[in-house]
Formats: sequence, structure tokens, C-alpha cells
Amino acid sequence: MSSTPKTDALMRRGAAFLGTDHAILCGAMSWVSERNLVAAISNAGGFGVIACGAMTPELLDAEITATAALTGKPFGVNLITMHPRLFDLIQVCADHKVGHVVLAGGIPPKGSVEAIKAFGAKVIVFAPTLALAKKLFRSGADALVIEGSEAGGHIGPVSTSVLAQEFLPSLAEDHIVFVAGGIGRGEMIASYLEMGASGVQLGTRFACASESIAHPAFKAAFFRANARDAVASVQIDPRLPVIPVRALRNKGSDEFIAKQREVANLLDQGAVDMAAAQLEIEHFWAGALRRAVIDGDVEHGSLMAGQSVGMVTKEEPVATIMGELMSECEAALTRG
Repeated sequence: MSSTPKTDALMRRGAAFLGTDHAILCGAMSWVSERNLVAAISNAGGFGVIACGAMTPELLDAEITATAALTGKPFGVNLITMHPRLFDLIQVCADHKVGHVVLAGGIPPKGSVEAIKAFGAKVIVFAPTLALAKKLFRSGADALVIEGSEAGGHIGPVSTSVLAQEFLPSLAEDHIVFVAGGIGRGEMIASYLEMGASGVQLGTRFACASESIAHPAFKAAFFRANARDAVASVQIDPRLPVIPVRALRNKGSDEFIAKQREVANLLDQGAVDMAAAQLEIEHFWAGALRRAVIDGDVEHGSLMAGQSVGMVTKEEPVATIMGELMSECEAALTRG
């Protein structure tokens, strides 16, 4: 007999879609969501997602192989839509018979959803507006993540609570919708499930798990931080459509402003086009994130974190975090 029957009942559709015990995805965090954390999330009954980020097809191939060696449970792969070798990465997923592919960072390019569905995988997408969400479902998307501005990493301008009120009444009955952004406790999960969500996605809460390979200095920065320390990056040139990134404020935040100026100057000189300019910005984040996560440079690296970072106070095993979220959710639903 399950110890969380009410939660399980509300998560049933999402869990069936993912093939998991719990409809809890781990957000794809570059350098953090790799084989160790992904496998631990899946082994704990959730759904781990490899963050492909700027990986080459060869690196992704190795990461999927290594993850599959650590877990027999389902896991997914997150691909960035602006990656110049997106279709090669999709082929790697096909070769490994990956069951779920998440397309993030923009509108899926023509043919990408079809290419993923052609090998039998489910497609999970993001959408900042209800109209776009409906269009993506019509175009073949199997599930949607609505992610509010409280989240870490790349963010949109609208809060999770507002997005949930806009999207769930229109979509939740007929579609699989996961809610993400600022979720740190089970009580919040309960509220979104009651609104019709099929499940949730969390990143920040898992970033400092025992199984996360993030540098001890990176984790310590999270433990010290509170919600107001996780701030959104500033766009300095309206011509350069930079997606804001939420991270803990440090010297790296100032370096990003300098990087934007540098890329804007290259645009002025005609040295790069807009697509190359955006890719240059993405490469900046990939490098800055690696410095923080892998090298432990918490001054100049990027400490991407959501506003739920204040609820991350110690290193715990993934299974402990998952159990706590589920029991908090069940208690909230039982009280209701």
C-alpha cells in the first residue's frame, strides 16, 4: 500500500507518461544534470533529464551510455533548440532509443518534433504563452512544461503562479502539463496538482544533492544564499534578444554585461549575424557555468539558481529529498 495515495492519484497521468513512480522531473541543469544526478533521480522514482547543453553528438552519446549503466529506469535528454547540430543530437537519441526528449530554449525548428517522434520518443516542450502552447500541441508535442520566472537558468518574464492560472484551466484536462519554477517544498507541488498539473519539475532543490558532482564551493554558495540573492541578468542592448538568466549575484554577473557589449559591437561591425551573436552568448553561459559547477569558481562563474535556493540548506541524498517532497505533498493534500 502506497504511503502517498492522494499524491499518487493526482500524479497518475504524469507518472504513466514518464514511466516513473513519481511525476517529478529534474530540470536539465548544464554540467549538473549529468549521469550521476540523472541516474539518482530516476532510481529514486523521479525522472532524470540529461542536460545536453553545448555537448557534441559524441559527448551526448557517451553520457547516455554512462547514464544507462547507472540506472535501468527511464530518463530523458534535454536538447537546446538553437544547437547548430540539433538534428545530429536527435539521431544520437534515436540510436539509444531514448524515450523522452525535451526541446528547450526556443520554438522547436521545423522538422525537429517529427524527427523525434519518428523513432517513437515522446516530445516535451516549453511555451511562454498559451497560444504557443496550443500550437505546439497541435504540431505534435506530447507534453508541456510551464516554467515561471522564479526558476534558475534561462527564464521568461511571468511568475509560475500566474502561468499556472493561465495554462492549467485550458490545457490540463486534455494534455500532460508539468509546472516548474520556484518549487522547493511538497505543499507547492500539492497546489499545482490540485489545479490540474500532471506533475512538476524541480532543478535548484536537486542541484546540491549528495549525488550531484557540483563543486563543494558551488554547493556552499547555495547553502548561504536566500531567495533575493537569485537575480535575473540584465539585457543592455534591445537589438540583442538575450534570454534573461537567473543566478546568484557575483562578479560573473558584471562580466555578462561586458560580454553583451562585446557581442553588440561585433553586430555593429557586421562581424557576426544575429544567430551567431545568440550562440556566442550561449557559449558564454556554458563556460561560466562550468567554471562554477566544475572548477568551484564562485566569484566569476555562473551560479544559476532559482528563487527556491533559500530552501536548499544542506547536502542530502536524492532519495531523501524525493521522499520529503512526496510526504509534504501528501500531508498537504490530506489536510485539504
